[in-house]
Amino acid sequence: MLRNVFTKAIRDQRRALVGWGTGLALLILLMSALWPSLSAMGDLESFLSGFPEPMQELFNLDEYGTGVGYYNTELFTAMLPILFLAFGIGRGARAIAGDEETGTLDAVLLTQVSPRGLLVQQAAAVAVGITLLGTVVLVSAVASSAIFGLGVGVGAVASGALAITLLGLEFGWLSLAIGAATGSRIKALALSSAAAVAAYVLYLAGALVDGVRPWQPLSPFYQALAEGPVGAGLPLSYLWMLLAAVVFVLAAIPVLERRDIGR
Repeated sequence: MLRNVFTKAIRDQRRALVGWGTGLALLILLMSALWPSLSAMGDLESFLSGFPEPMQELFNLDEYGTGVGYYNTELFTAMLPILFLAFGIGRGARAIAGDEETGTLDAVLLTQVSPRGLLVQQAAAVAVGITLLGTVVLVSAVASSAIFGLGVGVGAVASGALAITLLGLEFGWLSLAIGAATGSRIKALALSSAAAVAAYVLYLAGALVDGVRPWQPLSPFYQALAEGPVGAGLPLSYLWMLLAAVVFVLAAIPVLERRDIGR
């Protein structure tokens, strides 16, 4: 008999984690392998200086000629946040709502697990999955930096890996909370994806429009990416991202308990 929702959830996502982890490691290795050729370009700085100033700020183009700046521009403020959002949102939507729609949640609810326990254990499983991918990014980036001479230290990469992990966790738990509250995987995917797009638009608009700039810090993308994130250390904004993720899960608990699924 199934007695541990967390263990089942980890087991269910093990193949996806292997695939995602392998893909992330290969992506980082490939992008790092381009660094020796790019760093040897003599006119690189003059080329980058032609970009608009807001774009230079958003993607840290002023530091592109350094290993830290290259990682920030090519990976940690572009591709990796999108990939972590895709994994987190997708996994969060499947965690409860997906099982409910396929009928496999009934087997879980036949045990003594409460709705609160179900949500907390699923949230923990989502967090573990995203954290494992963040660890893959950390190890891969540090190793690739050493191999291809980017000169990026463990601490600098760790701050970047933490930023994208928290970004994936925040929207992953938002997706989980919406799925738990509505019982619909599609709604969880759609609403959390829309929230991510809105947050990114706010982040971009804050850099381009003076009237929006005071609101820009409210965007999780700003909180995760504005300081680098590679080499950013541990800015206070990381704490706000974690707190927001926890609030999403806590807010979903009473809603899920009122739904009283399968009882």
